[in-house]
Amino acid sequence: MKNNLFLDAANSKATERPPVWMMRQAGRFMPQYWEIKNKYSFLEMCKNPEIAADVTMLPVDLLGIDAAILFCDILVTGEAMGGDLSFTQGIGPKFANPLRTAADIDKLETDVVDRLEYVADAIKVIQQRLDGSIPLIGFAGAPFTVMSYLVEGGSSKDFKLTKLLMHNHPELTHRLLAKIAKVTTDYLNLQIAAGVNAVQLFDSWALALSWNDYKEFSHQYNQQIIAGLNRTNVPVISFCKGSSVFAPIMAEAKPDVISVDWNADLLNIKNALPAGIAVQGNLDPHILYADQPVIKKHIHQLFERMRGTEGFIFNLGHGIMPDIPFDNVKYAIEVVKEFRY
Repeated sequence: MKNNLFLDAANSKATERPPVWMMRQAGRFMPQYWEIKNKYSFLEMCKNPEIAADVTMLPVDLLGIDAAILFCDILVTGEAMGGDLSFTQGIGPKFANPLRTAADIDKLETDVVDRLEYVADAIKVIQQRLDGSIPLIGFAGAPFTVMSYLVEGGSSKDFKLTKLLMHNHPELTHRLLAKIAKVTTDYLNLQIAAGVNAVQLFDSWALALSWNDYKEFSHQYNQQIIAGLNRTNVPVISFCKGSSVFAPIMAEAKPDVISVDWNADLLNIKNALPAGIAVQGNLDPHILYADQPVIKKHIHQLFERMRGTEGFIFNLGHGIMPDIPFDNVKYAIEVVKEFRY
């Protein structure tokens, strides 16, 4: 790898500066993304390896980040299991057949990794294009988050149906989560076999859970997945909205990196974690709307706080919002790349 910064930091080694990549770095804030998106549906973009590679490479070519992340979506596992998935502009993902009964859950299939082969094909194309320049990160949605979409039928503000299922029918919920966990493990191992250099598990909606519910309905399945990965020389990043709260228990799943939201002091989180677990984060993405001197001030503030820390990857506390100015994202990455400890 010509640029080892990301992998070194993920493995808790010292680096001359923090490596930088950003969640949703290949996305709607880029005019070049829309040039592609206006020609194809979102799922067509995910399922065509050449197009997925085109989108994955946009931040590599235009921003100069230290790691690429596969262009896909966390819900492709739910679709492979039998969910009728679609994406509508301005609305987001929808499952036309939400899970409402035990029979619905029993119908979901688990030996489905062959249906996700298009992702492996995309990884191979992307790695050819990267040609060893920077690492490629693969990813999957964590079981609780994928379950919430399958049960709610789409995004939710209160997760009412998901929580009703959990609280009134815990055994059925565990049956569903076990199915998703099995598919997720197979899917991430497919990506590893295809050549990704790291993987990230996205538990985007974990913050909806209480501490006890997180332990029961999220953590144990994330732990199963991480334990089931062929992770030799492939660092595993665990991310959730709520990592500032759940980081101590997330560490029990033994990821290599915990990606932290912007609600916590990152150094405090790092110091409270077991040795050998790196941290990723944790700039508030809303700062990227601000004037460029403000962006620089906040990045340097974080870097000075983390000075002398081994195992630190710069990222946002969540993904880039679609209307953040492209020039501000590019500027932020330049600020990171100019910094030296």
